[in-house]
Amino acid sequence: MADRPTGLSPVRDRRPAGPAGAPPPSRRRPTVIVSSVASDSHTWNLVYLQLLIEELGYEVVNLGPCVPDELLVAECREHRPALVVISSVNGHGHQDGLRVIGKLRARPELARTPVVIGGKLGVSGSADLERGHDLVAAGFTAVFQDGADEMGSFHRLLASLPGTPAPPRDALS
Repeated sequence: MADRPTGLSPVRDRRPAGPAGAPPPSRRRPTVIVSSVASDSHTWNLVYLQLLIEELGYEVVNLGPCVPDELLVAECREHRPALVVISSVNGHGHQDGLRVIGKLRARPELARTPVVIGGKLGVSGSADLERGHDLVAAGFTAVFQDGADEMGSFHRLLASLPGTPAPPRDALS
């Protein structure tokens, strides 16, 4: 029993490489990392985002809830995503977001990676709108506020990424 794993880590793609060491077919699609902030234990928002983004043709690495800043940075360095999506439900998105974007932008290889944050960014109601401006000024590409109908904006952002996959046929109708 001593050889049982004692900790949890993100799920990684363990499928064998394709011909001549080429990446597995699923890795040919642009990758989007979906994550929460370190203080947020909610998961259904992350599952929803993963399914939505996969439906649009992207590979998704879902890091799950309560992601330490250092883990998010390490996974971004490893996967070199086309986009990082950070979701917050607990109301601490502004505070945690400011901290994590500083760490992501401090890495030269991640300085230009599009990073968005959305959800419940604070607990102050109308004052939360200013928080969005703070987050963009700190380095986020876009901010999606809780309660705002911004799904169209999110879809347009995904469509603007380099290497955007063709939309699924049923998404065109």
